[in-house]
Amino acid sequence: MRIDFVSDVACPWCAIGLAALENALAQLPPEVPIELHFQPFELNPTLGPEGADTVQYLSSKYGIGPEQIARNQGVIRERGAAEGFAFGMRSRVWNTFDAHRLLHWAGLQGSDHQRALKRALLEAYHGQGRNPGDADVLVELAGRSGLDAEAAREVLASGAYAAEVRAAEHEWQQLGISSVPSVVIDRRHLIQGGQPAAVFEQALRQLAAPGAEAGVAQR
Repeated sequence: MRIDFVSDVACPWCAIGLAALENALAQLPPEVPIELHFQPFELNPTLGPEGADTVQYLSSKYGIGPEQIARNQGVIRERGAAEGFAFGMRSRVWNTFDAHRLLHWAGLQGSDHQRALKRALLEAYHGQGRNPGDADVLVELAGRSGLDAEAAREVLASGAYAAEVRAAEHEWQQLGISSVPSVVIDRRHLIQGGQPAAVFEQALRQLAAPGAEAGVAQR
């Protein structure tokens, strides 16, 4: 079973969704083989390298005030805690394109490395408020994820895989993905949104069963 997890490092619901998906995968029987791939999506593609104040940026983008943002963040923290993901304080929003380039490269080194780097990026951004566009941060996270840190630095400095990331973003948008997280199974079945682990587990068990029919779950 191939799972494409379309997401952005900057998306808090993607952190929740991945934690829930991994909790669900841990409950599946070992005879259900899983290939997990991470696909790029940018929520803030025009954001400059300097980033932006979180509250100001979200207020401008979504037309909501600081009080509503605080309430939303409270809901997100609770949902994260339920799936084992700890949200911390984050005062700025950052551009994630270089993080996606590094994730693409990590995927070429092996799915386990890509998965570890994705986890590390989400924890650094949402748990620690670190900048996923900072080369030193990215190199550190790559090394902690079992990747060659100097090779990662070369990838970032060279601008490698920019075209591949843009092409992948366009492909998924053309396939109708307009919000994240979107979990696409075997390129035919869609589970959308930061679902609880139980929802992912039920859907995956149904799709793994012989003669499973197409299905869609909505957040």
